[in-house]
Amino acid sequence: METTRGTDDAREPLPDDTPADRATDPDAPPKTGWRRWVMDTRPLRHRPFRRLWTSTTVTAVGSQLTAVAVPKQIYDITGSSAWVGYASFAGLLPLVVFALWGGVVADRMDRRTLMLVTNVGIAVTSLLFWAQSFAGLDSVPLLIGLLAAQQGFFGMNSPARNASIARLVPADELPAAGALQSTVAQTGMIVGPLLAGALIPVLGLPILYLADAIALCVTLWAVWRLPAMPPLKDLKDLKDSGGGRSRAGWRDVVDGFRYITAHRVLLLSFLADIIAMVFGMPRALFPQLASHTYAPWGEGFALGLLFAAIPLGAVAGGLLSGTFSRARRHGLMVIVAVVAWGVAISGVGLSSSLWWAAVFLTVAGVADMVSMVFRGAILQSAATDDMRGRMQGVFTVVVAGGPRIADLLHGTAGSLLGPRTAVAAGGLLVAVAMLGLAVAVPDFRRYTA
Repeated sequence: METTRGTDDAREPLPDDTPADRATDPDAPPKTGWRRWVMDTRPLRHRPFRRLWTSTTVTAVGSQLTAVAVPKQIYDITGSSAWVGYASFAGLLPLVVFALWGGVVADRMDRRTLMLVTNVGIAVTSLLFWAQSFAGLDSVPLLIGLLAAQQGFFGMNSPARNASIARLVPADELPAAGALQSTVAQTGMIVGPLLAGALIPVLGLPILYLADAIALCVTLWAVWRLPAMPPLKDLKDLKDSGGGRSRAGWRDVVDGFRYITAHRVLLLSFLADIIAMVFGMPRALFPQLASHTYAPWGEGFALGLLFAAIPLGAVAGGLLSGTFSRARRHGLMVIVAVVAWGVAISGVGLSSSLWWAAVFLTVAGVADMVSMVFRGAILQSAATDDMRGRMQGVFTVVVAGGPRIADLLHGTAGSLLGPRTAVAAGGLLVAVAMLGLAVAVPDFRRYTA
């Protein structure tokens, strides 16, 4: 029987944590007035986390420059949206494979070292993107190969980066740390494409690639300044027995999935995201909605507003994270957030007005931020340190794969039922399925940090 409290049997003192950096001061007066509602910045008082967060802030925009530049360059070469889709799919496979394997590696070696190596790999691929664009090679296979390599390095990097957070902040600040990380990532998804759209006509694609590479240099500097984060369990084993570390292999990946199935709280956190994204992410229908349902407002304007509304809501939720980041019933918060996401998405399908659809999508973005924060906190607190890398690897796969499956599902349903019916039905299915899981597995709704 699983306990309803997360445990970490190998916590260590927070590194580089002077008294001035302590985020929890028992003698400090509680926040009052408007300050208790705005973004919870307690984790930034810890210098190591502040460095990690700073690197995320810089690369959030830079990575989006490349994310816009690659499909733009492929379309310019081929004149075909199909090739843009092929390139995106080609990047998914290495992301999935290396995220799973990278999670194992993150549990077997110093996570700081792994982040340094993989960030160097990402930076090199960005420089190669710049070189091929500057040289005017116009080779689609080369672009797809570089994209696959970059996604592989990202897949290796992401589990180590996310699994490190629990070593840099106290357990009660994990939701706040997740909100800070997610807010800058969502902000980058808004600012980056807008900046790319403004810079491409003026400076051209090579500058976008080069700007991303320069931003990654800042990331390397910030990661270099982090403390060493070797695997705690392996260090204990070495001290007790004098043996060496085991090599990372695919059997460890399987062990990670077994660990998930043996811990229902972890399993439900993944299922909650799969339910929300697969059944309730309607982005594949945005072009059709913009072209037909909301055509009077202008197709281009409607499409941009639909795509921007969810990240805008997520950023708003992050800026107001003080309203929820101190909640301790993490499982219940995930349930409420996913149900709210489903209801809001249904509202989009029922809306004949573009503005009401944008409002519902913004509400959905707020709910998604809350869900993301507490699902991340559950993964950090309910898993032991020697499994966190693998949990984050699976998390990366779920986050990357769920929306792509949703594109296929919603695209098919939209063709058969019409876009508004497909969106409304998908949102309703999310709410019903999540409530059903909450009733079926009471351990999840009772889970307390």
